[in-house]
Amino acid sequence: QVQLVESGGGLVQAGDSLRLSCAASGRTFSNYAMAWFRQAPGKERESVASINWSADSTDYADSVKGRFTISRDNAKNTVYLQMNNLKPEDTAIYYCAAFETRARRVPLEARRYDYWGQGTQVTVST
Repeated sequence: QVQLVESGGGLVQAGDSLRLSCAASGRTFSNYAMAWFRQAPGKERESVASINWSADSTDYADSVKGRFTISRDNAKNTVYLQMNNLKPEDTAIYYCAAFETRARRVPLEARRYDYWGQGTQVTVST
């Protein structure tokens, strides 16, 4: 089992930045690909970004490319999501997720991820 705990959400204004963190425990973190997903009220869950175990391969949803950056620190068992130039449409609950693979390319498909955190709320006001 892998336990994931997100933090760093909050209420910000459009154009501001936030950094989300996701702390993992329970298994060898470096064996896992990690990703961020989000879900806004009344909408389906949306992929945001993924990163492979060694942090040399990332993928982003088109809606966040150029604004968000996913990274990880395997020594700290933590994955991050740096969010810049936030927009009101970024308002959602953000979830981190993990699945065990050392493949270089990792998918941005929620169905591939076995472990999920409880989520952290991000609200962007105009």
